[in-house]
Amino acid sequence: MRSIEVKGTARTIAERSSDQARALKAIRKNNGVPCVLYGGGENVHFTVSAEGLRNLVYTPHIYVVDLIIDGKKVNAIMKDIQFHPVKDTILHVDFYQIDETKPIVMEVPVQMEGLAEGVKAGGKLVLQMRKLKVKALYNAIPEKLIINVSHLGLGKTVKVGELKYEGLELLTAKEAVVCAVKLTRAARGAAAAGN
Repeated sequence: MRSIEVKGTARTIAERSSDQARALKAIRKNNGVPCVLYGGGENVHFTVSAEGLRNLVYTPHIYVVDLIIDGKKVNAIMKDIQFHPVKDTILHVDFYQIDETKPIVMEVPVQMEGLAEGVKAGGKLVLQMRKLKVKALYNAIPEKLIINVSHLGLGKTVKVGELKYEGLELLTAKEAVVCAVKLTRAARGAAAAGN
């Protein structure tokens, strides 16, 4: 799995909620993003510049994050992110500290490989799930889950329950369709004209 470095500054949280809201608004106004690190005993509240999160958030890849908070380095994963509903700016990010002995839950991107038989016959290959939720030790999680689709015929699908990966437990619903070869209008028209 790839890694990326993110630098932050620890912050204290106000006891009164009105003071805390005011402090968070001030952080966001100065192009900062409030963040929380969970999983290492006590939660750590810190601030990161919005620019420092850009390469982590706006990418199809998954990363192990080397968080450097006031000079102290911690390995973590990005667990959750909240965006402003109108401006689409980042409001808040949650990170989870990695423990090498405990499994973590992550969403891993899916990549299809091969030319499906159904596509050769005039169908269209459709990816219906871009990411699958997996549970594993962090060093066993791949950058992407490869699915060979060369055997798929017209109207056939690949469901999560049909996939097997060593060292990974798939948490996405077993009946969920990952990809399918659908019949196109042109193929339907050609089939109707042939009859």
